[in-house]
Amino acid sequence: METYGKELILDLKYCDSTTFNRENLTDFFTQLCELIDMEQCDLHFWDDVGVPEEECQIDPKLKGISAVQFIMTSSIVIHCLDILKTVYVNLFSCKDFDTNEATRFIRIWFSGDIVKRTEVDRT
Repeated sequence: METYGKELILDLKYCDSTTFNRENLTDFFTQLCELIDMEQCDLHFWDDVGVPEEECQIDPKLKGISAVQFIMTSSIVIHCLDILKTVYVNLFSCKDFDTNEATRFIRIWFSGDIVKRTEVDRT
């Protein structure tokens, strides 16, 4: 059966949590999309920016920043957890891309260790 696309799923630990902010993630998406030749569309963030302090997340599994970078061929989703110094990335596209190149870039950008890497062919 012919594949429709593929998804790269990465779990990184021991990351540099100073990279977990809107400005840095905007640069991350721009450079990653250039590297793997993807056309950027809308970018959306979910975090505690502008939220009253008493409503900010304190649970280690929730405190951080998440973002969705829509690309012409699908999306890149990222969840960065400050306290745990962890990053979760899902990159899905129906346009082919070099998963090894993307993996190297993501590991270096966040200065973390990849603890799990999964590639899924979508049919």
